[in-house]
Order: sequence, then structure tokens, then C-alpha cells
Amino acid sequence: MRIDDALVWAEFTLVNSDSALLDAQVLLAFVLGKETIYLITWPERDLSAQQKAHFESLIEQRVNGHPVAHLVGQREFWSLPLKVNNSTLIPRPDTEVLVEVTLNNILEKNHHDAHILDLGTGTGAIILALASELPKAHCVAVDFSEQAVRLATENRDNLDLKHVQIYQSDWFENVQGRFDVIVSNPPYIDANDKHLHLGDVRFEPLSALVANEQGLSDIRNICEQAKGYLNSDACLLFEHGFEQAELVRHILHENGFTGIRTEQDYANNDRVTLGFLTG
Repeated sequence: MRIDDALVWAEFTLVNSDSALLDAQVLLAFVLGKETIYLITWPERDLSAQQKAHFESLIEQRVNGHPVAHLVGQREFWSLPLKVNNSTLIPRPDTEVLVEVTLNNILEKNHHDAHILDLGTGTGAIILALASELPKAHCVAVDFSEQAVRLATENRDNLDLKHVQIYQSDWFENVQGRFDVIVSNPPYIDANDKHLHLGDVRFEPLSALVANEQGLSDIRNICEQAKGYLNSDACLLFEHGFEQAELVRHILHENGFTGIRTEQDYANNDRVTLGFLTG
């Protein structure tokens, strides 16, 4: 089977995918150990029997809903290659908005050596993206899951971001010190949300997705506790569901935060809300 024939077959087989051709290209490039541009440059190249069998197996798993990121074991985030597995959420492009807003807030204050805490770090995507832009910052990331801590640590080491400290903690349980910035993409989906049965989230841990109180319990908990870990004029930022912005702003206001505002993601949906703790 030629490369171009393999892609035609895979795209047809993945007819129910919104990104059938892209999925096929990523999976075939992974099988061949090449960049996707190779598929365009050498469409007439033949696959070996072993490569063909491997590719067909991956396409079958994708038809059954398995995320492409899990099949290839990697997802790019903020131009950083991150190892992923089913112990954490797969980093989403919209979460780059959280990184962007956080980074802009730090740079506006010219606070290159800021103390930053990432709560529920998962793959480490957020803190590693920030650390890659802020080599003088003091970066700490925690997660309740020991598997997530191991994965984030591996990603940190692979990226040689030695100024990031990662350890296990149930939110603030094992956290010490105070921070200029606390950032989190916590569980924020209601347990009854129909989207939990669709797409990639079916293969991700519910503990990283679902929260009580219509998805707001962890955000409320973090807001209440964060006051004891923030410096004066420090910032607390959340990623949240696109319909939760008003409620998140209310929770921040209830807990004494000021300068509260919401930023939109790349689809113009409310996605990131932040507030400042003064005094």
C-alpha cells in the first residue's frame, strides 16, 4: 500500500471524525517515524507489511473513539512536545489562552522572577509553558494524582526546565509559601453533562473533569484557600466552562478579589477568569 492510498483509505474509514484526514496523517506519520510533510512529499512511497498492519490497528482504535494523542503518546502545547497518557487530561488549544493571559499579567508587571503555582497540573502543560517563557520565575506545580505527578515530571525533564518543582498535593494540602500568581485548570464539568459521553473525554479520568455544585466546587474551594497563599496584589486565574464566567466572577468577588475580569478563548467563548488579592 502506498502512502497516498493509505491516507485515502483511512480518511474514508474515519468518516465520522471531524478531522479524519488530519487524524490519518498524524497516525501515519507516527507509524513511519516522520513529520507529516513527508507524507505530502513522498506520497508514492510504499508501506511495509508491518507499517501497514500498525497503521490499520491505529485507525481501528481511532474509529472506536480513542484519542489520537493517546495513540501516539504525545500532544503539542505552546509549541512544546508533551507526553500524554490516560492518567490526565489531554492539553487543549483553549488552555493556551490561560497561559497567554497569565504570561501577559506577569510581563505587564515586569515580574520575571514571579513565584507561580499551578494547581492540578496534569501533564504539566500550563506550568511548563510558563516556565519556558520565564526562565527566572520560581515555578511550582502540584497534582492529587501520583501518576500525573510522574508524567508532569517526565515532561519537565524532557524539556530541561529545571526551575519547575512538581509534587503531589490535594490542592493546597502540601503547599508551602506564598505566590504572586496561582493558576488552575480544575475540574469544572457537572456530573450530568452530556458531553462526558462524547469525544476524547470518554477516555480521560473523570476526577480531572467533574466537580460538584454544577462543576464549581473545586473553583470555590481554591478561591477560599488561595487567600492564605497569595502575596499582596497577587493574581488568581482559572480556566472554566464557557457558561460559568458570571458564577466564577461572583465566587472571586465573594472571597475579596478585585479587578475581576473574564477573557475569551479562540472561539470567542468565555474561558478564563481572573482576580487580584490586594492588601
